Amino acid sequence: MLVVISPAKNLDYATPASTETFSQPEMLDDSEFLIEHCRKLSPAKISSLMKISDKLAGLNADRYASWQLPFTTDNAKQALLAFNGDVYAGLDAGTLTEDDLNYGQHHLRILSGLYGLLKPLDLMQAYRLEMGTKLDTGEHKNLYQFWGSRISNKLNEALDAQGDNVLVNLASNEYFKAVHPKALNAEVYTPVFQDCKNGQYKVISFFAKKARGMMARYIIENRLTDVSQLKEFDSAGYQYSEQKSKGNDLVFTREEQG
Repeated sequence: MLVVISPAKNLDYATPASTETFSQPEMLDDSEFLIEHCRKLSPAKISSLMKISDKLAGLNADRYASWQLPFTTDNAKQALLAFNGDVYAGLDAGTLTEDDLNYGQHHLRILSGLYGLLKPLDLMQAYRLEMGTKLDTGEHKNLYQFWGSRISNKLNEALDAQGDNVLVNLASNEYFKAVHPKALNAEVYTPVFQDCKNGQYKVISFFAKKARGMMARYIIENRLTDVSQLKEFDSAGYQYSEQKSKGNDLVFTREEQG
């Protein structure tokens, strides 16, 4: 099976990478094109466009200015180890073995507003460009239009290479909107994580993001090959709920945390 996850806003370039193995992103020509458009934006425009503080806007203007090819281990870091948000806390990639990381190269992809689609060990330089950003590149008014069906096409290539047609969607709605399900040669399954709060089960963003990372790790560590095996996931107290699950939405519930 092939797994897709979202990137993270927070990045960690201070911690040394846990592996020396790396690869190069496959859509760098597109990334370079987007960077050229981002470089035309003033910090004030970046702040307005991305709804971020002036300080963060200045930081990202500097990132766009310093972004350069080629990527090396001196100026870039493997994507799975550079992202540092809630999903990646659950995935805890720094403790995966070299064999796990190699398996992830074939079975895990990261959706990205700037890079399109990343393999775990693809080198990347620091950036912030969320998929929902309305970046006008002239012909296209936002990133969804810019990427079009190309991300889906790359996913089809990855599905062919890894040997079946199962795609496990562990990405956020914002990012999975960049995938065109009708263009995919895949059966898409979406795990949903609900926590009990005040007697009701609901998706709580912080917990759900972390659980998506834990599920990605579970798939990698256990080398899952069949959808039925996903239902055995029980990390951090989550349990599969056949009653709540419907169609290809696989619901996992957890009792209220103390």
